[in-house]
Amino acid sequence: MRSKLLVYKGKDANLNHIKNKTIAILGYGSQGRAQALNLRDSGLKVIIGLPKKSKKRKIVKNDGFEVFSTEDATKKADILSFLAPDHLHQQIFETQIKKNLKKGQAIIFAHAFSVHFKLVQPPEYVDVILVAPHGPGELLRKNFLQGSGLTSFFAIFQDYSKNAKKIGLAYAKGAGLIKPGMIKTTFEDEAIGDIFGEQAVLCGGLSELIKNGFETLVEDRISPENAYLECVYQLDLIVNLIKSYGISGMYKRVSKLAEYGSYLSGKRVINKDQMRKILKEIKAGKFTQRFLKEFQTGAKNYKNKKRSYQKHLLERTGERMRRRVG
Repeated sequence: MRSKLLVYKGKDANLNHIKNKTIAILGYGSQGRAQALNLRDSGLKVIIGLPKKSKKRKIVKNDGFEVFSTEDATKKADILSFLAPDHLHQQIFETQIKKNLKKGQAIIFAHAFSVHFKLVQPPEYVDVILVAPHGPGELLRKNFLQGSGLTSFFAIFQDYSKNAKKIGLAYAKGAGLIKPGMIKTTFEDEAIGDIFGEQAVLCGGLSELIKNGFETLVEDRISPENAYLECVYQLDLIVNLIKSYGISGMYKRVSKLAEYGSYLSGKRVINKDQMRKILKEIKAGKFTQRFLKEFQTGAKNYKNKKRSYQKHLLERTGERMRRRVG
């Protein structure tokens, strides 16, 4: 039997639970910067933890935050928000955080990956909380400044203080991650669902679908510009229809030609057996092992794949079309 969906809103959170606490943001990428700025604008005390040689220290200082080494930030903080890149979590935690943790501190993760797959194993005397944004940092900051925010996932992995829920919800409110709705989940479900969704659908699956559709048309002598307009340009229109009305509602709002053809061809393009295989590999930890090995050995394959996308005709065509038609 499925559990009832639990959604938290701003009224469920009270900033007073963390008003007198120091929050250390560990990492200052897109998400780290957005959350730090939002938390400060919410009246909370925020410091930043970065390696001593990090090039982002200048950005942090220009933004008006105090910046410390990761070790010192860990010692000074009551709440740690771990927003460093996923592939560095294990190394950073083991060498810079673990030995400096104090009893009763809270560690907040934006993704359950490193905890669920045991790359990070926090001691039993800290709270471990998930506040996982449903979007990039730039969008979070933009929405926050407009009086909104982003939806997010929420979960408790470890509740040493017996106040982990209050702390996590208050943090989410300050960061702009509860007002539109915050959905209760588990570390396991978020870790597996997020990785699968990114790989098979939102990023990997969609990118390959677009690229292969574009290539198929161009190889059949349709101009790259036409292929771009047919396979890329209208994507946001379809996505917005699906988000607003569902898939069946989207089909009601496109032509009968598009609808009927989609029923015939969609399943011929998508291979669900491969999706199941990908999910199985993720759950078994095989992807995690491959991911870590790649970045521990110089990321050669990663860099090659990145370059191949950057040099693709689709990218060059997209740049031209964005200048001409938006």
